[in-house]
Amino acid sequence: MQDGPPAGTPLVLFNEIEPGIAILTLNRPQARNALSRALIDELTTRVESLSRDDAIAAIIVAAEGKVFSSGHDLKELTAHRSDPDGGQGFFRETMQACSALMRGIVACRKPVIAAVAGRATAAGCQLVATCDLAVAADTADFATPGVNIGLFCSTPMVALSRNVPRKRAMEMLLLGEAISAPDAMTYGLVNRVVPAQDVLGEALNMARAIAAKSKATVAIGKEAFYAQAELPLNEAYDFASEMMVKNMMQGDAEEGICAFLEKRPAQWQKS
Repeated sequence: MQDGPPAGTPLVLFNEIEPGIAILTLNRPQARNALSRALIDELTTRVESLSRDDAIAAIIVAAEGKVFSSGHDLKELTAHRSDPDGGQGFFRETMQACSALMRGIVACRKPVIAAVAGRATAAGCQLVATCDLAVAADTADFATPGVNIGLFCSTPMVALSRNVPRKRAMEMLLLGEAISAPDAMTYGLVNRVVPAQDVLGEALNMARAIAAKSKATVAIGKEAFYAQAELPLNEAYDFASEMMVKNMMQGDAEEGICAFLEKRPAQWQKS
């Protein structure tokens, strides 16, 4: 059985379904959308490009097929055990590339929303946890099951432990059991749970709400959120105060405050 679309078919489909909203769709359904090196590289390139695109306000990451993503491509990884170094170099390059993708999503100036219609496991669960927001089907589930096959989900752990309480993260990592979408929402891994047929529509609703805001304000807010989260309390407040001042000096802040006081719709800058 072929583990992906025909040769030459993009591994990540791009669609700007309406102005300002980009949809990136993982396109390896036959391989359960496993994150091969090629898919990782393609998704990284897409995210970096959209981050620089002034016309884009929000990005949705979806997937073809019944599985959002099964994580790293274990067949691809195993094939490299025949390399002279036993695969160590390829394993390192792959993990570094995947980590760069996750950091790129966090650094992206546009909010990234995961639309999860099916199972998300290991690095696929990591991808969901890394996105700024996530909508899941009520039939979806989530797991970091690497411990079951002797490969602890150490890199997925980074994103997971920054989204869910520590005991819940350790439960997922140590037991390797799948959790339901409602439990994932309770844990804080996803924002909303809806019927499967409504996942993309709900993600679009969130993207539209974001697109109606000032792009400049959203960008500065996303940057500030992740930066302050890594700082001690006093440093976080100092940093956030400076970001507020920086934000206040932007034209959209002046326009938005004036519009609010004058009880009229704000006219945001285009970029």
